Amino acid sequence: MTVDEAARVPVVIVGAGPVGVTAALLLARHGVRSVVLERHRDVYPLPRAVAGDDEIHRILQAAGVGEEFTAISRPAGGLRLLDARHRVMAEFRRSRQGRHGYPQSSMFDQPELEGLLRAELARRPGCELRGGVEVTGVGPDTAGPVRVTYRDDTGDHELWAEAVLGCDGAGSLTREAIGGLWEDLRFEERWTVIDAETTGPVRCWEGVDQVCDPERPGTFMRVNDTRYRWEFRLRDGRQTVRELIAPWLPPSYDGDFEVVRETQYTFRACVADRWRGGRVFLLGDAAHLTPPFVGQGLCSGLRDARNLTWKLARVLRQGADERLLDTYESERRPHARHVVRLAVVMGWAMTGGQDGAAATRRRVLAALCRVPGLTELAGRDLGRPLTAGPLVRRGLRRSLAGAMCPQPWVSVDGRRSRLDELLGDSFTILTGAEPSPALSALARGLGVRTVPVAGLGDGGTLAGWLRAGRADAVLLRPDRVVLDVVPTGGHDFTDTAAWAPLLHTTRGPQPPPRTVEQSLLRSTAP
Repeated sequence: MTVDEAARVPVVIVGAGPVGVTAALLLARHGVRSVVLERHRDVYPLPRAVAGDDEIHRILQAAGVGEEFTAISRPAGGLRLLDARHRVMAEFRRSRQGRHGYPQSSMFDQPELEGLLRAELARRPGCELRGGVEVTGVGPDTAGPVRVTYRDDTGDHELWAEAVLGCDGAGSLTREAIGGLWEDLRFEERWTVIDAETTGPVRCWEGVDQVCDPERPGTFMRVNDTRYRWEFRLRDGRQTVRELIAPWLPPSYDGDFEVVRETQYTFRACVADRWRGGRVFLLGDAAHLTPPFVGQGLCSGLRDARNLTWKLARVLRQGADERLLDTYESERRPHARHVVRLAVVMGWAMTGGQDGAAATRRRVLAALCRVPGLTELAGRDLGRPLTAGPLVRRGLRRSLAGAMCPQPWVSVDGRRSRLDELLGDSFTILTGAEPSPALSALARGLGVRTVPVAGLGDGGTLAGWLRAGRADAVLLRPDRVVLDVVPTGGHDFTDTAAWAPLLHTTRGPQPPPRTVEQSLLRSTAP
């Protein structure tokens, strides 16, 4: 067993999938060094996740690959429900410009995304990826340093970390180490997934098709110019790929057609009963498994990373209260559970189920799809506000607390950028009114910027958002969630005493170098 002083690191991340690497990049933005341990030496080459929403695009922007992801992704038109004869029952349209500043839905190839993330990781001096290793142990899960053991070609090694992030998938060793168990949300189906390349005339539209046929439910989408995906629930007997995809190709098509991957998955709906043991945390599939019917599996994992990393950085680098880390599970677990349950409901509704009530459910679904406005309502994004808690003050009706701030393009001193690039990685007070003396004093005490929305050149987007939420000002967390609100006509936040102690730090921050956009805020700092 090899151990030396170099084996002591702030954070060890188990798993170098999109969630683990994104977590490392976000930690680096906050000045926290990490070591990522991964059993594969290179990016796993076969496609898996293919869909994401505008919120995860915003998270990838924070990780440093937002524009690169734009280049490899394709905006998707939304979701269509088809009957067994492939007639359109309903459409759920998605906008090309969501509230987070990106298309509401995008298609992409996961290996390409992972390549972008790993390339960015290699450019960050505070991040280290060790591939081709097998993690053999994590623990103990105490408040002190956590021991991580792993094996590579040279033998057995150990690291001691201030925190460990388990991003190691459904069969997570990290979850086992903290004694986490699955809460079964009662959905399990075997599906076959087919990824294919062809330049042939595939019948498709610019979104996802869901065939609501209990005999052979299926999902179909175009990923890019030549890549397509089909998913079918398995039945007794076996159909060939050509038999399964025949409805989408011309009869007797004999042109180019390459099956990139054909595999079987068991779709499950589960949430871990605990996401934290001391300084060991679960993220992504280690914490929750989501059926694919609302395209939120990867999205939920990236939300985990965004929620946890700024809190962990504040504790590790600034000595914030350890209780701040408790809010990770209390905020993310209810939201993840909601998404998983929604995926289960949508799955049963869209596939028709396998029991005697399937026909009834299909008739009810068809009737609901004809209700005016319902499809527009169902097409809204899934990033619903966080539930009330220590870092989400929900004292007022229609409060913005817990919601994410929209991200328009802004312009300061003639320079245009997205809002998040302007605000940087810290807390921010956005205000639509002249700050009161109490608010200015609080800003100075917390060491946060006060940014008037009137001077941002965003076409009134943020001012309108504040008015609709009946707020004169909001306190944004580093993940762009509204922590607290100054109500219209008010002078201060609604309940400072409830959250300020969690953010109190025992030492000054050591921020990473300021970007050009961040430096523009000097003129608006208190």
